[in-house]
Amino acid sequence: MRDPLWAPGDTVVERFLRPDGSIGQHHPLRVIADDGTVLLGWLPADTPIVGSRLADGRLFREAPLEERFRVPRVRVADFWRDTSTLRRIADDEWSSVWWFFDAGGHFLNWYVNLEVPLGRTPSGPDRIDGILDVAVEPGGRWQWKDEDEAEEAVLAGRITAGQLERLRAEGERIGALATAGRFPFDGTWTDFRPEPDWAAPGLPDGLL
Repeated sequence: MRDPLWAPGDTVVERFLRPDGSIGQHHPLRVIADDGTVLLGWLPADTPIVGSRLADGRLFREAPLEERFRVPRVRVADFWRDTSTLRRIADDEWSSVWWFFDAGGHFLNWYVNLEVPLGRTPSGPDRIDGILDVAVEPGGRWQWKDEDEAEEAVLAGRITAGQLERLRAEGERIGALATAGRFPFDGTWTDFRPEPDWAAPGLPDGLL
């Protein structure tokens, strides 16, 4: 069966699944390009999303590290805040690359969300957030993010030790590209501007 192919201007929803198969966050993206295996999508600031909180009402970052992956989570209506992102999501890669832009449309930096790829559905790509991430500054300097959380996620059963090893290898691959100034860290799409007549992508009804 052929993977879904989306046209520029379509709206798709990137879903972040939990290991038990339940769905956590939903991020709507405006399709910029798609070849059936690599999606380029746009998520502007203030777009409604489905986010998540701990079941006791706390934000994820408000809980002590040892509780963050052990307290149940619930989905909540939220917004994508402060920055806009252009995302490159390749079906067979354990990461997606996000270009961050400020309110004036100026490129800020890259953030590489390390993820377990789960393929695509007719509505959009499915991923498991790998917790561990890579931040890349203009010029290619890069650093790991959330290493302590990744280790705790393994202890809590949120991801497996084998998955974390694969995610670290992906981060090293990404870091080598950044250091060398190779795609996608070669300036490609840092001057991106969305079509002026495109509204923010929307979420389907009934997600909450």
